[in-house]
Amino acid sequence: MTLKECYEAMGADYDEVMSRLKTEERVQKFLIKILADSSYKLLCDSLEVKNIEEAFRAAHTLKGVGQNLSLTKMYQSASVLADVLRDRHDYGEDIEPAFEQVKLDYEMTMSAIRKLAESVGA
Repeated sequence: MTLKECYEAMGADYDEVMSRLKTEERVQKFLIKILADSSYKLLCDSLEVKNIEEAFRAAHTLKGVGQNLSLTKMYQSASVLADVLRDRHDYGEDIEPAFEQVKLDYEMTMSAIRKLAESVGA
């Protein structure tokens, strides 16, 4: 899988990330590092115990990673969830649909990155 194919599979913006990071090697290096990031696990664990403050921080981190690497779908859904969680103290019904979308987008993104990592032997 090429980097461009990976970006297509993720629903991400290859041209945007290349305009900022300049080389495929640099983009690939940062993408593969995401596989070891614990923000998504923190998000899941925090929502499970209804720790809204920690969940917000994790969603905000995912949003930032998505934005920095032009991972459009993941960025958009994490942004929605972060907005839902921002300045909240209670667990409301509006959290679950936003979290479900993050789960879908995150898994799609990680699946594509894993395929990329396998194809480059990382």
